[in-house]
Amino acid sequence: PLSAVSLSAQPPRGQVALGDRLVLSCAVAMGTGPLFFTWHQGGSGALLGTDSCLELCHIGDNDSGHYQCWVNDGDSVAESVPLNVTVL
Repeated sequence: PLSAVSLSAQPPRGQVALGDRLVLSCAVAMGTGPLFFTWHQGGSGALLGTDSCLELCHIGDNDSGHYQCWVNDGDSVAESVPLNVTVL
């Protein structure tokens, strides 16, 4: 089963200056087989990306909020702890 889905951000802690670039990375400590990633913001059903990394260029005020990575191995889905992105 999937476990320990974690997020990391560059710049660190998800604090990014207006107009800069943000890269979020999703990692899975345990899981086998092909893994499918989806990215979501603030509980909305909108799909932001389907790779293990999400790159947001030219960050704007509307990009602030909580981001989550969901990982699916075909049998189960695991979610990361939300990461709060702050636009400075």
